[in-house]
Amino acid sequence: MADRLVAPVFDVDSSDNPIDTYLPQNGNRGYRVSRYELDLEYKVESNRLTGKAKITAVTTATVSKFAFDLGPAMNVSKVSVNGSRSVKFSHQRGKLKITPAKPIASGAALVVTVAYGGTPKPINGVWGEVGWEELTEGSLVASQPNGAASWFPCDDHPVSKASYGITITTDSPYYAVANGTLVRKQTRASRTTWVYEQPEPMASYLATIQIGPYEHRIVSPGPVPMKAITPPRLRAQFDHDFGRQPQMMDTFVRLYGPYPFASYTVVVTDDDLEIPIEAQGLSIFGANHCSGSRYYERLVAHELAHQWFGNSLTLGKWADIWLHEGFACYSEWIWAENSGGATAHDKAKRAHTIQRGLAMDMQLTDPGSARIFDDRVYKRGALALHAVRRTIGDERFFGLIQEWTSKYRYSTVATADFTDLASRFGCPRSLWDAWLVDKQMPSLP
Repeated sequence: MADRLVAPVFDVDSSDNPIDTYLPQNGNRGYRVSRYELDLEYKVESNRLTGKAKITAVTTATVSKFAFDLGPAMNVSKVSVNGSRSVKFSHQRGKLKITPAKPIASGAALVVTVAYGGTPKPINGVWGEVGWEELTEGSLVASQPNGAASWFPCDDHPVSKASYGITITTDSPYYAVANGTLVRKQTRASRTTWVYEQPEPMASYLATIQIGPYEHRIVSPGPVPMKAITPPRLRAQFDHDFGRQPQMMDTFVRLYGPYPFASYTVVVTDDDLEIPIEAQGLSIFGANHCSGSRYYERLVAHELAHQWFGNSLTLGKWADIWLHEGFACYSEWIWAENSGGATAHDKAKRAHTIQRGLAMDMQLTDPGSARIFDDRVYKRGALALHAVRRTIGDERFFGLIQEWTSKYRYSTVATADFTDLASRFGCPRSLWDAWLVDKQMPSLP
């Protein structure tokens, strides 16, 4: 009789091959999350966060131990697995490791509840500090690429997308914003509870909470509802600087395909921010981006474009960051030529001249972890797209983009997915070798 086959038992400590070499400490094996339910309470004055996270998943191997990413500023008090508290857990070096009473079979339901709290702090890395950050009044979350673990336990890698329910209770004078649709708001005494539902799959770094002394306004009722969450003092500047956002939405829907989420919200903080931040279904700008001059309008277009490129279609490896930033940068040029400004070709020629004067020591599809936000990734990615457009023509180019956003809607993607699809629209392989693989800057078609 042949030996009976026994499924291997997965132990988190035995997995020494990282999910992503750009973020070797992030992401976890042995399960696939389908939903996060976060019930949070935040005290603004003391910057104190307490939470209960219910994480629903299915095992992808027989697991004797598994882990979530969770920053060191959070302290875990209770953990249960499938309703049982007969578990052991440890929380060290950004990992919450959980050992159930007995191994859980592959393909089984995994429901984990974690009670935790602390004074949230951003996570420090080669890109600076990311995650939960205090403001003068309130807080913001800007988690790209690995800051989600600063405020909730998660499988913190973009390949792990899930739906979210986010409940946040905070001081009543403040407005609280999270991803998705506000389904309930309730005030009791000095505290207000806000309940948001995000049904479309979302990468953990795109989950966000924004809390501040804001007012809520409807910018456009549709077809895609657009909202503004801003300090009252910036109302006039916002109305001017973001006034053409509905036309931007119409332009991108016409060229890229349907907007992928239920609505779009812009939050403007009462503090200045170095750069705007994208999150799923919303973008966050600083008070300095409301100058009253439309100086930052290209960034308004950039962040809106991320709803298609980055949020609906999300990279599976951080080396493919050009699939986010190249497309968003090119959208700045698309908006310019559709709003009476310079053509995309004029923008491309200028960018190409500048890029040729910079160091050519980077491969676009593997820039290195420290350089994923290098401006050359943004500009060369945009130039690569413009080269495709010039090669195959507008009709096929925008047909390609619409097929791209439709075929991979709410999915994780890789460069090969795009280049394979582009070949069906007449894009030659030699173009990709020149723009994506070779380090030297090719000529612009």
